[in-house]
Amino acid sequence: MRSTRTPGFEREHSTRKRHRELATGLRPLPNLYIRSIGLLALLYGILTLFLIAAVEFGFLSAFSALIGGILAVVAQFIFGPWILDLSLRFLYRIKWVDSATLPEHLQVITNRICQERSIRFPSFGIIDDGAPQAFTYGHYPGNARIVLSRGIFELLNADEVDAVVAHEMGHVCHWDMVVMTIAQLVPLLAYYIYRSAVDGSDRSEKRGSVSVIIGAGAYVVYAVSQLIVLWFSRTREYYADRFAGEYAKTPNDLSSALVKIGYGLASSNGATSQAAPPAPPRASHLGGSAGFAALNIFDKASALHLVVATQAGAHAGQFDPEVLKGALQWDLWNPWASFFEIQSTHPLIAKRLERLGDQAAKSQVEPLVVFDREQPESYWDEFIVDVIITLLPALTLILGLGTLLLAAIIGGISHRWYALLLTLIGISSLLKTTLAYRGKQYPERKVMEVLQEVKVSPIRPVPTKLTGTIIGKGVPGLIWSEDFVLHDGTGIIFLDYRQPFRFWELLFGLLSAKNLQGQEVEVSGWYRRAPVPYLELASLKVTSETRTRRCYVKLAKLATGVALTALGVGFIWVL
Repeated sequence: MRSTRTPGFEREHSTRKRHRELATGLRPLPNLYIRSIGLLALLYGILTLFLIAAVEFGFLSAFSALIGGILAVVAQFIFGPWILDLSLRFLYRIKWVDSATLPEHLQVITNRICQERSIRFPSFGIIDDGAPQAFTYGHYPGNARIVLSRGIFELLNADEVDAVVAHEMGHVCHWDMVVMTIAQLVPLLAYYIYRSAVDGSDRSEKRGSVSVIIGAGAYVVYAVSQLIVLWFSRTREYYADRFAGEYAKTPNDLSSALVKIGYGLASSNGATSQAAPPAPPRASHLGGSAGFAALNIFDKASALHLVVATQAGAHAGQFDPEVLKGALQWDLWNPWASFFEIQSTHPLIAKRLERLGDQAAKSQVEPLVVFDREQPESYWDEFIVDVIITLLPALTLILGLGTLLLAAIIGGISHRWYALLLTLIGISSLLKTTLAYRGKQYPERKVMEVLQEVKVSPIRPVPTKLTGTIIGKGVPGLIWSEDFVLHDGTGIIFLDYRQPFRFWELLFGLLSAKNLQGQEVEVSGWYRRAPVPYLELASLKVTSETRTRRCYVKLAKLATGVALTALGVGFIWVL
């Protein structure tokens, strides 16, 4: 007999069953300290073996290998936070505030954590920008700094702010600042050895061959150790999330903050404006160096320095569950999400919400969201096509060179083959650009609508037109940031401003971007996810002005493809 169960019944049933079972005990995370020591031992074991091999082959002296490693560790640990202090002060216009000026609820939860964990009250810095972000850094728990943007106070309610700060305090209490610095040193050293080997490959024939071998091995060590460090960082994020869930009123406080920050969704009362501590007259978006990416509330690197939040919800004080589930679909169904997660310091938001939901269920609290939708189709076909399109020019070059090499070995080759290869590279580049910038019309949409698109990726965009207000720069606080964060009444999304030359973007960020904050604008472009949603701009127009600012990356790429194709065809004709 045909089943009469509604779509999603099995998924909802299994999830609810797991939540009921959690009443008897929360799924334990592996011991943090054992895992940390074990992973650091593995990383440095790999590096040590490689350094021994380099010394044995005469590529490095034992003394230089030892001193180089020690100096790198010491320099990274001692100078890293101070360099970031200077960067935040002069490039991000941060203002360090007295703890007494913090909102009372924030003082309470921070004092509670500090007393229970026997650590010093951290220094708090505020950046005056409407885009929300938070991160922590320092040498050790005794001199930790926690940086918050104004948007954290404006777009999150008090409980959510407490949960975000508790998450950052989790990093502090777990010594993540020290552990991640030490862990990140391994791929840095491996990459240094790789570059040294490449630079030394032009010496004597024997020395050069050894350098090639050492360089290849170093690059493999670098790539593998980098992936291990990223996985390690994602693991520690789960610990910081659980720490926040324990100190916040409920784990749902951090869940709702992550939804606002990571997906651009918020309850209708989620933006109750709070009195933020005094901040400088102007600043932009929180940055932070790549070395501290693991200590942010959200992975800005994989999100193009984006933090998003919105005002969307059908009932006061509640998330619209269907909109939230729609935003979760991309994380859970699109293969690009897992691809980006492997390269990210942070887990996918959907996975963090799932674990926080388990923690809420254990506390006899209804989770913020239970994803009960069934996947309607496989998205692997689109993913494979996207990957092929992305790699098409490179694949054409590799296959062409391989063919030319084989033909040359077999018995000579006409120069026309080289011209044909150039033509094929130009054609493949044109095809990639055409597909990556598809669509000549930009239908008017809302942020809340585009967030629910599943078939979207860096190479598969959705042409979109949005109207809203620019609330801050894309990199909060960075004086030359050329990107923006736009609020359209239903959501906030990152606007990616690109031009063919980086210097062009830099000038725009320094001279024009600051004047657009607070302006109502109409923007058109290509909506993408990588993994967080953003709009690559085609044009930007302030509604009160007649001038339209345009981006010419698409035109430049098309011109390059046409030029390569024409050049190749011309050579074929001449030869």
